[in-house]
Amino acid sequence: METAEKATLSGVSVLSGRPVEVSIADGTIQELRELPEGTDTGARFVSPGFFDMQVNGYLGSDYSLDEFSEEHMRAIHKHLAAAGTTQHIPTIVTSPQERLLRNLSIINEVAKRDAAMNAAIPGVHIEGPYVSSEDGPRGAHDPAYVRDPDYQEFREWQAAAGDRIVMVTVAPERRGAVRFIEKLTADGVCVAIGHSAAEPEEIRAAVAAGARCSTHLGNGSHAMIPRLKNYIWEQLAQDDLYAGIICDGHHLPEAVVKCFYRMKGLSRLILVSDAALLGGYSPGIYKWGNIDVEVFPDGHLGLPGTTMLAGAAHLLDWSIAHFHRFTGVPLSEVVRLCTRNPARLLGMESSTTTELSVGAAANVVEFEYSGADERLRITRTIAGGEESYKR
Repeated sequence: METAEKATLSGVSVLSGRPVEVSIADGTIQELRELPEGTDTGARFVSPGFFDMQVNGYLGSDYSLDEFSEEHMRAIHKHLAAAGTTQHIPTIVTSPQERLLRNLSIINEVAKRDAAMNAAIPGVHIEGPYVSSEDGPRGAHDPAYVRDPDYQEFREWQAAAGDRIVMVTVAPERRGAVRFIEKLTADGVCVAIGHSAAEPEEIRAAVAAGARCSTHLGNGSHAMIPRLKNYIWEQLAQDDLYAGIICDGHHLPEAVVKCFYRMKGLSRLILVSDAALLGGYSPGIYKWGNIDVEVFPDGHLGLPGTTMLAGAAHLLDWSIAHFHRFTGVPLSEVVRLCTRNPARLLGMESSTTTELSVGAAANVVEFEYSGADERLRITRTIAGGEESYKR
C-alpha cells in the first residue's frame, strides 16, 4: 500500500467526465494527468473530497455528548472518511451552557495543536438553543434548554471555540432574533433559519437582517401547516437563502427533493447528512438519552412502533446517489452540492477542495458507482494528504 505522503488515484474525473490519474504528495495534488480516451476505469470515479456542513455525530460519538472527548472527535472524522467526506462542520445542538462551552473548548484545543484536524474541521455550527419551543418545529431539541437569542452568551461560545463558530441556526420568531441575526452577520457568522414556526413576514425580516441559509429545509417542522402561507414556501421563495437538505429518502420524499431542486436551482442547494449518534448501528432498539430509538433494517432512525424519525443516519455517499437518482442531475453537478456550494456559503473556497487541480489540498475520494446504486462505493479517501480510508 502506498504511503500517506505519496499516493495515486485514478478513474473518471467526476467533474470533467474524462479519465484521469491524480498524484498526491506533501499534502497537495502534485499532478493531474489526463489518460487516453477509452481508458478502462470500470465504474471508478475520482472526485474532490466531500464537505458535510452538518454533522452531529456517528456510530456512538456525538459533538453534543455530555462526555464528549477528543477520541469522539477523531472517531467521527474517521467514520466520515469511509463515506468520502474529508471535511465537515461539527454541529452542536441545544444544550446547557456549561456543556456547550466545554465541548467547544475541546474542539478548539484539538484543532489548535493538530493541523490535520484543523483542516478537516474548518468551523463549528451551533444548532439551537435559539429555536422554536413548539412540538414539531423544535424536533428532538431538549425543551429544557431552548431559549431566546443572547448575543453575550454567543460571545462566550465564540471565545471558548477560538472564533471557530461559522454558523448558528436560529428561529426568527424568537424574541430579539432579528437584532441577533444582524449582530452575527456583522461578525461574519452565517445565520441559518431552522427549527422554526415563523410566519412568512418573520422569515422575510430574518433574510433582510442577513440570514443566508435554511437548516435541513422541510424537516424540524409541524406535521401540518397552512397550505399556502407557511415557512417552507417562504424560504423556498427567498432567492438569497441557500437550502440545506437531507436527501436520504426518509427525511424528504423523492417528489419534495425534485421540487426543492427545481425551485432553488443547483447553485443554492447543499447536501448535508445531519448524521447523529446512532447512525451506522446495526438494526435494533437503543437508548438515546431517555428515549428508545430503533435502527431499522434500511438504516434510518425512528421511534419504535411509529413513522416518526429520530435523527439522520446516512452519510454523503448515500445522499449523493439518492439525489442523482431522484432528480437525474449529472453526478458532476450533484458533487458540487457538497463541495463548492457549502464552501461558497461559508466563505471557505480557499480552504476547501472544490476542484481537482494541481496545488489544491489533497482532499480526494475515489469511488465506484453504476448510476443505479443506493450509495457510492468508496474505495479510497485522502484527507489532507493522509490516507484516511482504503477499502
